[in-house]
Parts: sequence; C-alpha cells; structure tokens
Amino acid sequence: MSSDPNASPINPLPPIVVALAVFLVGVELVFQAGENGLAGGPGAVGWRLAAMEKWSFFEPLFDWMVSNRIFRWDYAVRFVTYPFIHGNLTHLLFVLVFLLALGKMVGELFSALAVLVIFFGSAILGALVYGFVWDTRVPLIGGYPAVYGLIGAYSFLLWVQLAGTDQNRLLAFRLIAFLMGIQLVFSLFNWGSLNWVADISGFVAGFFLSFLVAPGGFRRALELVRRR
Repeated sequence: MSSDPNASPINPLPPIVVALAVFLVGVELVFQAGENGLAGGPGAVGWRLAAMEKWSFFEPLFDWMVSNRIFRWDYAVRFVTYPFIHGNLTHLLFVLVFLLALGKMVGELFSALAVLVIFFGSAILGALVYGFVWDTRVPLIGGYPAVYGLIGAYSFLLWVQLAGTDQNRLLAFRLIAFLMGIQLVFSLFNWGSLNWVADISGFVAGFFLSFLVAPGGFRRALELVRRR
C-alpha cells in the first residue's frame, strides 16, 4: 500500500488520452447541440451529415486518387479526420470506453507521441485496407479502427509479458478474439457491416507499431511491464 495519505485512490489518465477524449466529446457535443436546437438554427440539424460528407473516409475518393495517381490533401486528410465523426452518441460512447480503458493502460507505459502514432497510424491503415478491400459508397466513420490500435498495443504488452514468463503468447490475443467474435455477431444483425476490416487492420497496426514506439523496444517494454 502507498504510504502517502494524500495519494488519489484513482490513477489519473495520461494527458494525451484525456486530450483525445475531450476532442471526441467536443465534436459530438456540437452535433448534439445542433440536432437538439441548442445552436445553429434550423440548418444545424444537418451538421453531422455535412461533417460526414466532408471529413469521413470515402472509398470512391480514395479510388480516384489511386486510379489517377493524383494526391489531393482534401481527400487524404480524411484518413485522420474520420475517427472523430460518429454516427450517434451511442457510437461515440462505446469508442470512449475503449479509449479511456486501453488508453490508460497503454499511455502509462508509452509516451504521448507513441500513443498518437498508434492512434492515428491505426486509423490510417484501417482506412487504407477498407479502401483496398471494399468497393463501396458507405463512408467509414468513427474511432473504432484507432482504438482497436490501442487494443493492439495492449496485446503487445501482454505478449511481451507472456514471452518473459515462458507462457503461451497466444493468450495475449484473447481480448481481440473476444471482441471480434462479438462484432461478428452484431454484423450479422446489421446486414454485414463492412467496418470490421478497418477495425482488425487497426489492431494489427497497433500491435506492430508498438515494436517501433514502445520505450526501448521489446526489451525495454518487458522491463517496464515486470516493474508494474
């Protein structure tokens, strides 16, 4: 037990995780204010749809860049803006649960920059795979690919810990297996949602990016986990 009587019983969240959460919530609050007539007038009801049209990842635009070999910033920026646009409040809340829980565990061992690299790197790879795999006009929105990257980073930490104790390292992937099983069931009731491709790609990105951004790499990560 801690000898500090003034120590907080709740460990604070890493500042970078708080910043990401505040930004996500802030965007949703703007949409909620518009949809409930609290700001923007009658036209504010369409703010969410307008944001989706301008900032979501849209496969036809990606396909246009690839086919014509022309890079456009206004199309490319969607790779990092779509995680902040959600379909509704419930969508955001589920993303926040993952961000706060996994972000805390990862952010306590990784630097703020490393967390950002994993978050946005996973979002980018998730969108890339989504764009290459599907020929669809369904836009990709929401922070799931990015927070699945944090799940990948957390799995990396478990994998390192298990490797240091000679246990079966496949146990590190129980969480992602459980989540993907649940997502598969929900996708069956959602007429085959296409987003799972981006989510699992985000997880893979987060896991392998951890080899690059973990403090001191694999060996240092093992030492950090053992000290906790």
